[in-house]
Amino acid sequence: EIVLVLRKAEERERLRGEVESLRAALGARAASPDIVAESGAMRDALDVIAKVAPHRTTVLLTGPSGTGKEVLARELHRLSPRSAAPFVAVNCAAIPEALLESELFGHVRGAFTGAVGDHAGLFERSAGGTLFLDEIGDLPTPLQAKLLRALQDGEIRRVGDGAVRLVDTRVVAATARELEGEVREGRFREDLFYRLNVVSIRLPPLSERAEDVPPLIRHLLARQARRLGVAVPHVAPDALRALLDHPWPGNVRELENALERALVLARDGTIRREDLPVAVRGAAGAN
Repeated sequence: EIVLVLRKAEERERLRGEVESLRAALGARAASPDIVAESGAMRDALDVIAKVAPHRTTVLLTGPSGTGKEVLARELHRLSPRSAAPFVAVNCAAIPEALLESELFGHVRGAFTGAVGDHAGLFERSAGGTLFLDEIGDLPTPLQAKLLRALQDGEIRRVGDGAVRLVDTRVVAATARELEGEVREGRFREDLFYRLNVVSIRLPPLSERAEDVPPLIRHLLARQARRLGVAVPHVAPDALRALLDHPWPGNVRELENALERALVLARDGTIRREDLPVAVRGAAGAN
């Protein structure tokens, strides 16, 4: 009887592993329509996302601003067992330091002037789901220790509260900074860096993803056209050449803004070179 029970348990674990592997493989093939990945670098990043998604492991997304780190964080959440729970995103650089602790961990009534009631922070509001901490390199030093405790022990303390609360939240962090350098300069805790850097995925700049530019143009134009309620325009050859030649220092975000501008200015359903930003037209003119 003992052997039979053990064999059943072994078979159940084997099947569970196969299901997770198949789910990850299927998720990698059926990526979100918001993701364009023709280049090898992006396909590699998606492969890692699919493999790590079933687990609670902390993930650190690195790369220049505008490369789509939040898009990949959302894909990680979508492929995970937590997909039915909230995905909550916060930009650590966009919230004043005095308010950031309350925003992350919450506060109780009377904790400070204006705290007229209890407030659940983002860790609690993303319970069971995923908390995306963008620009983690800008997190103030006093909060780094509190974040480390939340990651290590799953414990938070609201501002002004003596009670510890347990939270079940998966953290995905992102930064455009070189965190190893921040650690050497003493601006970022070494123990927090290693706790965040369990799985690190680098998103390359668009200049290193030339294969992704044409499909990104098609995808972003279709999305902008739907949003604006217009037909998807034709891109004239000279405009397309300018778009392909531009180095895109602002990455996907710059490309999207340039295409929205061109779509608004386009005449007769055609985007021409003169509809593009001056910086983009200049790149073509230099050639």
